[in-house]
Amino acid sequence: MSARPTNQARMPQGHLPLARVPWARVRRAAAALAASATVVAVAGCQGAYDLPLPGGAAASGDVYRVTAEFADVLDLVPQSSVKVDQVTVGAVEKIELNGWTARVTLRLPKSVKLPDNATAEIKQTSLLGEKYVELAPPTSTKPVGRLGDGDNIALDRTSRNPEVEEVLSAMSLLLNGGGVAQLKVIETELNNAMRGNDKQIKDLISQLDTFVGGLEAQKSEIVRAIDGIDKLSARLAAQKEDIAQAVEAMPGGLKVLADQRKQLVEMLTALKRLGVVGTDVIEQSKDDTRANLEALAPILAQLNKAGDDLPASLQLLLTYPFSDGTVAAMKGDYTNLHISADLDLRNLAGNLGVPTAPPTKGGPGLPNLPTVPNLPLPSVTVPDLPLPEQSPSSTTSGGGGKLCVPGVTCVGSAEPGSSSDGSASDGSWRSLYGGGAA
Repeated sequence: MSARPTNQARMPQGHLPLARVPWARVRRAAAALAASATVVAVAGCQGAYDLPLPGGAAASGDVYRVTAEFADVLDLVPQSSVKVDQVTVGAVEKIELNGWTARVTLRLPKSVKLPDNATAEIKQTSLLGEKYVELAPPTSTKPVGRLGDGDNIALDRTSRNPEVEEVLSAMSLLLNGGGVAQLKVIETELNNAMRGNDKQIKDLISQLDTFVGGLEAQKSEIVRAIDGIDKLSARLAAQKEDIAQAVEAMPGGLKVLADQRKQLVEMLTALKRLGVVGTDVIEQSKDDTRANLEALAPILAQLNKAGDDLPASLQLLLTYPFSDGTVAAMKGDYTNLHISADLDLRNLAGNLGVPTAPPTKGGPGLPNLPTVPNLPLPSVTVPDLPLPEQSPSSTTSGGGGKLCVPGVTCVGSAEPGSSSDGSASDGSWRSLYGGGAA
């Protein structure tokens, strides 16, 4: 059996065997080379943001840049998208700190036209998606001007959406420390309260439906009432000072009422007695009052039948004997009426049915007047006064030019045939009627 050849016999000349290669020295050299490359890379690179990303909107061409101030940019990074109406139109170029706010530089193409008062909002593409900046015209005010290169979107026109972490945190507070744990208790109590009360609950729901329907039907009146309350509140607010003065003066008025309590009680007691007496009077006179009203009913019925005739007759009463139409057709005062008035007493007495002849002696007529006793005259000197001239009517009356009234002393000559016992009344009556005996 021949011996197996060794590796040294098989190795070509000029090569060392593998067992004799210094592998530890090779590993140390490779580690040093890697460390040197890492130091060089770190020294020449500021981070992953410095690495250019392929593509991107508005990377070249006619572009303009605007800045936006945000209170919190979340995890927005450079090269994030800038969208208008959910369409990517630009990119975030730079994010820097400006005091206590973050200033974001946005790169937009010239073709994007936005108003000068545009708004900026940080949104998220999906639940776990990337952040982007949404630009839009203002919704609360009218768009003004046009956004241009170098313009700044102020802090009051920027906002952000709530983060998923914030929503989950609020939900955890609600589920852990809120009233969700009491829902089971509430459900159990509601089941206990409603068990066996189906009819009452259905009736309650029906009544609630009717009530809500009534409110819906009276919606305009309810709104009008609320408006009225609003106007009343405005008036009360305008008169607040007057109301305050009235409230301040109210204690004084209450003190006066308290001081006059005794008089008020007496007045109310007297009013009670008056009420009792009035009730008694009404009770006793109700039959008469009813009879009077029943007697008045025919009169009122006839007045009702008269209708418009009664007011028309009252109008004619003011212009009698002419109506309103004839008065408008006549010209002149007093409707051209000419009146001749006869003021002769004998004619007037004859028209009234009074006898004008003087009464005869011994016959029926006027009774003789009683004799006036002679009274002593006071000793007073009366100055001489001129007597009035005698009127023609008195001269032709046949009575001596004097007009005498029975029972009164006449001045001047007496009527012939007169006596001291008052028999001169015949001549006086003849003088009164304007002449002697017929």
